[in-house]
Amino acid sequence: MRAIYFEDGKIDVLQKEKPHPVAGEALLKVRLAGICNTDIELHKGYYGFAGVPGHEFVAVVEACPDRPELVGKRVVADINCPVGPYDGDRRHAPGRTVVGIVNHDGAFADYLKVPVDNLFIVADNVSDREAVFAEPLAAGLEVSQQIHVTGDMRVMVLGDGKLGLLTALALKIYNPHVLLVGKHEDKLAIAAAQGVKTHRISEPEELTSLAGRWDKFDLVVEATGSENGIGYALEFVRPEGTVVAKTTSHLPSSINLAKLVVDEISIVGSRCGDIGLAVNVLEQGMIDVSGLIEAEYDFDDFKQAFEHSMRRGAKKVLVRM
Repeated sequence: MRAIYFEDGKIDVLQKEKPHPVAGEALLKVRLAGICNTDIELHKGYYGFAGVPGHEFVAVVEACPDRPELVGKRVVADINCPVGPYDGDRRHAPGRTVVGIVNHDGAFADYLKVPVDNLFIVADNVSDREAVFAEPLAAGLEVSQQIHVTGDMRVMVLGDGKLGLLTALALKIYNPHVLLVGKHEDKLAIAAAQGVKTHRISEPEELTSLAGRWDKFDLVVEATGSENGIGYALEFVRPEGTVVAKTTSHLPSSINLAKLVVDEISIVGSRCGDIGLAVNVLEQGMIDVSGLIEAEYDFDDFKQAFEHSMRRGAKKVLVRM
């Protein structure tokens, strides 16, 4: 089978043996995969990654020894894979592998295998182009599962990249006043069309001035993709408020620790979310993700697709097998 391989900043196309599922696993034939900012960070050297990347995907079950009734079903999957039986939160299972990120071949390949318990069936009314957003949408929805978001809270999402957009749209379900701050008029328009309030800046340095003029926020979600984002987020949150950190950068961040302590601000790390919840939101049509798609490439053109995804301000780039 064909597979993309990242190592030392290089992208190679390899021929690999098709995976063989054992008890407790499912073999998936990938239909569509999305390129994520995490993939770009992995390519730059985040985690010292070497392997087959790709963790946003929709696939068809080709083989499943334990549950043959799933064969032929269209699915998405939780990317966190416990090693051995595990009854807790699989996202934090000790020694877990993570599809396309940590010790587990990912979805930029014709086939991959995952634990059968990770699978979620995609409803017929959800297209491949919608279903491929299940993993990043789950990450956006995770904020509402960590923080009790009420309708009267002042909520800001900082950063209008793909994850920032999805997070703002997800929080809009729980709060009608969500404000998305970003630099890209076209991206802010996607959120505004679905009822999210927006504010455009030209340069990050404008944020300090805005923070000095605006009322403070109860909740600020930092999704800038920059190591400097957390510092800006702290400027906007009220005393005893909460900052949710979404950025995973290979570069270190620094914060004003005195402000954090004196204002008694809570910082919450936020990573993956509930794929089942995301699938349900898509099935119910509660969020329209179509506007986030910028381009779609054939697998044979993966390198061009990846170059496209690395363009400044690019929206979601998809790769069809």
